[in-house]
Amino acid sequence: MRKSPMPSNALLLDLDGTLVDSLGDIAASVNAVLAERSLPTHSVDAFRRMVGDGIGALVQRAAGVGPGSDLDELLAAVRARYDEHMLDQTAPFPGVVDTLHELRRRGIPLAIVSNKPHDKTRRMVDHLFPDVPFGIVLGDRDGVERKPDPASSFEAARALGVAPDDCAFVGDSDVDMLTARAAGMRAVGVSWGFRGADELRRAGADQIIDRATELLELVG
Repeated sequence: MRKSPMPSNALLLDLDGTLVDSLGDIAASVNAVLAERSLPTHSVDAFRRMVGDGIGALVQRAAGVGPGSDLDELLAAVRARYDEHMLDQTAPFPGVVDTLHELRRRGIPLAIVSNKPHDKTRRMVDHLFPDVPFGIVLGDRDGVERKPDPASSFEAARALGVAPDDCAFVGDSDVDMLTARAAGMRAVGVSWGFRGADELRRAGADQIIDRATELLELVG
């Protein structure tokens, strides 16, 4: 880890694997599409290594196909299936909702920066966190590089009115830690997510937390 923990003035948060446990719905949607085409399906646990880089990379890894018409057709089918079932099982991790409310009560600016498609990111946040006033919610959008590129993180920091080096970026994967480093933000990993503490350490996490309530200790 690169530096000792210092209080941050704002939190940028990943969504899947950090705030919400969405792995079951992701796995079920992709597996349903694969099964319809007589392609091999995967255990829910296997999807831990497939998610994090956007839906295109997820489907490509799950189906074992390269770019082209087959991938395009699979992507369209998975998008449609997931749009119908993305909230069947997905729920916030324990303690997340109360902690987010306490952070806002203390006046801490919050943003979400995700590689989930933007429309689905916005829909999930509106459904699961309807009373949490996030300053900005950003998903994967056309024309904007996805994480670990820092573009969306810089956009979020500007929207919150906070300098990047006054922000902590909180996530569950190497992609999130690399995003934090690219943006010059404090890199905070959550051990309860999809990937685990070892990956977070290897990716350069400044700090790893084990419970949602520890988010309160990140801020001044």
